[in-house]
Amino acid sequence: MGENTIHFRPAETIDLDRLNGVIASAFEQWPLPERVRRLALPSYLYRGDDLKHLEIDLAESVESGDTVAVAALEPLTVQPSPEIAKGMLLHGLYVAPAYQGRGIGRSLIERTRQRLAKRGFDGLLVKAQPEAVPFFERLGMRRLPVRDQLHDYPYRYWLPAVDGGHKKTGQ
Repeated sequence: MGENTIHFRPAETIDLDRLNGVIASAFEQWPLPERVRRLALPSYLYRGDDLKHLEIDLAESVESGDTVAVAALEPLTVQPSPEIAKGMLLHGLYVAPAYQGRGIGRSLIERTRQRLAKRGFDGLLVKAQPEAVPFFERLGMRRLPVRDQLHDYPYRYWLPAVDGGHKKTGQ
């Protein structure tokens, strides 16, 4: 499935059940004990109030109309490093298991990057799950050093909104 068969758009309240379905199906693939999975899943799902504070984009299959991926962003409230003044945090990126490996997550990240550049942001911060680290590294994201063991998330990545010598996500 190429990008030409995927339609991207902002999420609306009416989309919550479908986007949460994608999140739940992707979450089920994570290597977690069953009890942890059951207790943690509700904290990953979005509610109507979240649409007021987050920018959530959907990827939909043109053929089936199914929602196949979700990307959620929020403004950074803390500078992750001195050279990063204004950025957005990737709150979540989820691709339905049947659609993984088709470039949809990569396309969502690239669309986000372009949108942030147009809005004057420096780039995108990701706090990756350990299993997702290879994906973000393939996109050319720069791993941020852990400076404070107590407060820094260990798998933080930065993608500049404008290519400044870093590999573009489309490569």
